[in-house]
Amino acid sequence: MNRDSLIYVAGHRGLVGSAIVRQLKNTGYDNLLLKTHSELDLTDQQAVNNFFEQERPEYVFLAAAKVGGILANNTFPADFIYQNLMIEANIIHAAYEYKVKRLLFLGSSCIYPKFAKQPMKESELLNGKLEKTNEPYAIAKIAGIKLCESYNRQYKTDFRSVMPTNLYGPGDNFDLENSHVLPALIRKFHLAKLASEKKFDAIQENEKIFGPIPEDIKNAIFSSPPKVILWGTGKAKREFLYIDDMADACIHLMKLPSDIYKEHTEPMLSHINIGTGQDISIKELSSIVAQIIEFNGDVIFDSSKPDGTPRKLLDVTKIKRLGWFPKTSLKEGIKKTYNWFLEKSKE
Repeated sequence: MNRDSLIYVAGHRGLVGSAIVRQLKNTGYDNLLLKTHSELDLTDQQAVNNFFEQERPEYVFLAAAKVGGILANNTFPADFIYQNLMIEANIIHAAYEYKVKRLLFLGSSCIYPKFAKQPMKESELLNGKLEKTNEPYAIAKIAGIKLCESYNRQYKTDFRSVMPTNLYGPGDNFDLENSHVLPALIRKFHLAKLASEKKFDAIQENEKIFGPIPEDIKNAIFSSPPKVILWGTGKAKREFLYIDDMADACIHLMKLPSDIYKEHTEPMLSHINIGTGQDISIKELSSIVAQIIEFNGDVIFDSSKPDGTPRKLLDVTKIKRLGWFPKTSLKEGIKKTYNWFLEKSKE
């Protein structure tokens, strides 16, 4: 991948896509193709084909996807499976048709079985039942991996897949109706802190910027004293990767020569995990977030709500062998994310 290569980043406004764009520009890659949803509907096959025929990108980062947390996955399963299947099928097929040199598809660690052996090796894929709360999304992502593998086998393309762990960082989604766990924690603790300081105008401004505050969360933060209520028991364990580290890993893998990449994968198992190799319980995570935000009130875990998968820790042996390692510690990453959140709150 040369500095003047024409690179298409699908989903450049999302958390992952924006970080990839940022990282590409920081390392001298400026010949980028970027299209918003209003400019190019990725679920429209003809529109995608026309785009590839006209623009002829050489490299593609497929970061576009419909994403969300447990609540969103439970509420909109048809949207999650349909939109993600259409996006990846259209782009991967067009990449083959118009002779893209290399494509990198971004999956999700939820592709692995609910009770997969920990840490989860790439070989755990399809070895058990998925977590029901996000099964439609996971199936769509598995289909994306298998599309890449199948085109590689049949057409000798160079389509690669990466499976990131839970991601977070600047540009994350803080909407409490559909956000992931870490941004949701940051916003809940921030709101509770504002309530404890009686900064009610700031809470109203926060709602305008980041989306509505559900009634149960309002009841908690406006109680006396304000408290934070979290889903589940707090015992579930998760691994978290700072988004700029994820972008760095994607570019590192995209630039690897084909023979080196293939040396560390298999024809029927071509995806590579990206993570830190360390996990933490949601209870421990909430304590770190509370400390960084400086909220000293009560934290209550609602065990009537689901925990989701008991544990999700990736085996990152392969990517380490390929020479990539994360740079940002969890505490440092949360501080950076919270600082971005505070700056966004002032806009």
